[in-house]
Amino acid sequence: MEEDGGSGGSSESRAEIAASSFRPRHAACGASVTLDEARGGVDPPRPLTPRRERVTLVVDGTHFIVDPALFVAHPDTMLGRMFGPARQHNFTRPNAKGEYEVAEGIGASIFRVILDFYRGGLLQCPEGVPVAELREACDYLCINFDYSTVRCRDLSALLHELSNDGARRQFEVFLEELVVPAMVSSAQEGERECHIVVLLDDDIVDWDQDNPPPMGEEYSQILYSTRLYRFFKYIENRDVAKALLKERGLKNIRIGVEGYPTCKEKVKRRPGGRSEVIYNYVQRPFIQLSWEKEEGKSRHVDFQCVRSKSVPNLTATLEEGPVRPAATPTPQVDELDRLNGPSPQPQALFLPSSDS
Repeated sequence: MEEDGGSGGSSESRAEIAASSFRPRHAACGASVTLDEARGGVDPPRPLTPRRERVTLVVDGTHFIVDPALFVAHPDTMLGRMFGPARQHNFTRPNAKGEYEVAEGIGASIFRVILDFYRGGLLQCPEGVPVAELREACDYLCINFDYSTVRCRDLSALLHELSNDGARRQFEVFLEELVVPAMVSSAQEGERECHIVVLLDDDIVDWDQDNPPPMGEEYSQILYSTRLYRFFKYIENRDVAKALLKERGLKNIRIGVEGYPTCKEKVKRRPGGRSEVIYNYVQRPFIQLSWEKEEGKSRHVDFQCVRSKSVPNLTATLEEGPVRPAATPTPQVDELDRLNGPSPQPQALFLPSSDS
């Protein structure tokens, strides 16, 4: 530590000494210190950081001012693509006020949850917000919806949505491996509809060849799959499968549970030597669908149209006045009526008497 060296020095020299003692403390900041700052003890100005960009989003009439860098950090989402390369190439354009209208059909409360995902990576579904609506918003905005990104107090609703996802993926596998080959087999026979029954792997079907079940089960396609049987046990899974089949262009889709005959239980003898076979029925899922293009015309029966001679508008006729009885027309006799009717009786001919 250096001493002052006496009290006879000038005031300017003392100020320079103070400045030199002050300068090393701020050398790391890279800022120069003036003499006035050294005298007054004022900190030097810090370098200015660039101001972050802000954009205004309009969702359901509510304005959100956000940093577009939040969206760019998730390029796989819709907002990430909108404010990333799409904005750089002028595909994403603001309105006349410089605002971006996004997420059409999504409520403001749902969009607040979406913004939390971009800030922290989690979707925290608040109470009062249906999980199904949050799920639809995630699908629309291309945000992954699973347990790693969603937190919800209503576990039943969350698990229901996750089960729908799993059911859809599982039925896509069943459709390609089991259902489509059965439909192709029916199509190769010239059929345009298919009835598929799902049996267990250990179900045994033993029909009497001479007396098959009288309900048309011989035209059904049989699938032996315990996994598919368990899948159709839930009504929600049937709804998911029906929606997927409808997306694939199929029509007249019915999925349910019905009785299916597996083996004969007993044989009854009817009078006249006729035998009746009673079968054992088990409850099994079924799928019925069609790919017929002209389904309305195939079952339509054309009848000959005969022009009616009746009054077309009875109300208008009554308003015009009473209808005068017309002359009774002579009934027309058909040739069949003449042949099938009774023969006409001969009419007596009366001649005037000669006595008169």
